[in-house]
Amino acid sequence: MTIRMEHANLHVRHFDDAVRFLKTAFPDFHVRSESTNDGLRWMHIGTDDTYIALNETRDDQDENWAPYNGKPGVNHLGYEVGDVDALRERLSAAGFEDSTYPNNHPHRKRVYFHDADGNDWEFVQYFTADVAKRNDYDLPD
Repeated sequence: MTIRMEHANLHVRHFDDAVRFLKTAFPDFHVRSESTNDGLRWMHIGTDDTYIALNETRDDQDENWAPYNGKPGVNHLGYEVGDVDALRERLSAAGFEDSTYPNNHPHRKRVYFHDADGNDWEFVQYFTADVAKRNDYDLPD
């Protein structure tokens, strides 16, 4: 049986910014469905095969999620893309914060960006089909 991520489900404060982030990162994403429930927006945005469920939150606190802080929660969602440099240009031009730390692996390149809610997103491009090289963690990254 093949296992794949079908969808992720996120609560967001900045709903329109979340949609803009996802459409900028993934130009092929489209709105699969959207509605309101109890006055709050929700949306499935993605492709025919995978999507992200967005749920608007009532939380009006200014404190955004801080990934990698040692508290339970998601540090980042990672997506494989065909061209991380083009993705980086699109997200930077749209004003999103680049949170990439130095990485220099011969078989993959990763970039990270924060969305408007402070969530960190990883995007990776692989330069080989060789699984052993793609997953080599002994090389510097």
